Amino acid sequence: MTTPNGALTAVSVPRSDAAVASSNRQNSGGTGQDERERGAERLLNTSLRHQYDPVVEIDWDADPVPGAFWLPPYRSSLYGTDLWHAMTLEQQIELTKNEVASAASAGIWFETILMQMLIRHYYDQDPTASHAQYALTEVADECRHSIMFGRLIARLGCPPYPASRRDQFLGRFLKTTATGAHMFAAILIAEEILDSFQREIMADDTLQPLIRTVARIHVVEEARHVKYARDELPRQVEGASRAGMAYSRLIIGRAANSIVARLVHPDLYRAVGIDPKVGRATAMQNPNFRATLRWAGQRATGYLGELGLIGGPGKLLWRHAGLL
Repeated sequence: MTTPNGALTAVSVPRSDAAVASSNRQNSGGTGQDERERGAERLLNTSLRHQYDPVVEIDWDADPVPGAFWLPPYRSSLYGTDLWHAMTLEQQIELTKNEVASAASAGIWFETILMQMLIRHYYDQDPTASHAQYALTEVADECRHSIMFGRLIARLGCPPYPASRRDQFLGRFLKTTATGAHMFAAILIAEEILDSFQREIMADDTLQPLIRTVARIHVVEEARHVKYARDELPRQVEGASRAGMAYSRLIIGRAANSIVARLVHPDLYRAVGIDPKVGRATAMQNPNFRATLRWAGQRATGYLGELGLIGGPGKLLWRHAGLL
């Protein structure tokens, strides 16, 4: 629930005897498998202590604060351009509101893909293992996040910004086929990029309270998801063949390109009277926005680069996305 001073309180679920017994159970595999289980058990315990229901945690009926932006203006795709300077303050705020709606639409798109990938991952796991049970816990988190983003878009009064046909195809392909390194890398890219924006948003008290609360909930719960993907990726890389790694690099590059393209939908510029083609071209040529993309993706690109997952033809897709 939200306290009078606006702080969030977690939904606390008491642990059952079975859960306690599970935390004490040692996996019969090798030490690597034991480490995997211990890490997943820690994530399960943290999930019990820090879990939020956005339907009740967020004051969805609160009026927006007049004159407040929805994201730091210097993170807007047009910030610093002639188009930005030609807008009134009200138009600039409206632009950031629609950029938030676009990012939330992208979040729903990818979380829907992510949930299906995790369910397929779980399908082949031991259902008594903590690693498998955390995959289901993450799916439950993402269900709530998608509801939260959907309610956010509705509250903003903006349209949902859909994926292009190309990205819809890629999403269907990933959710149906992605496994191993490129599955966990795709998860990490989307979560790390959104997390960078949201950590900044939640700490900025000049922004709209609604988006700060949404960002805070997402950051707290996504931290566990990032940890799960980061812990699993080295194991998946270690077990991959040379051909498998080459394929993963290509798919990861394609995923990175589509995730970035989905963040700022061209149609959102219509909300402030700008032709979508002009807005999109201006944004992609904007040095400030390109620096923002590199900033948002630097944790993901650094980690995936260390693991050898950025290279070959896929690296061109990273560059095209503006992440390198």
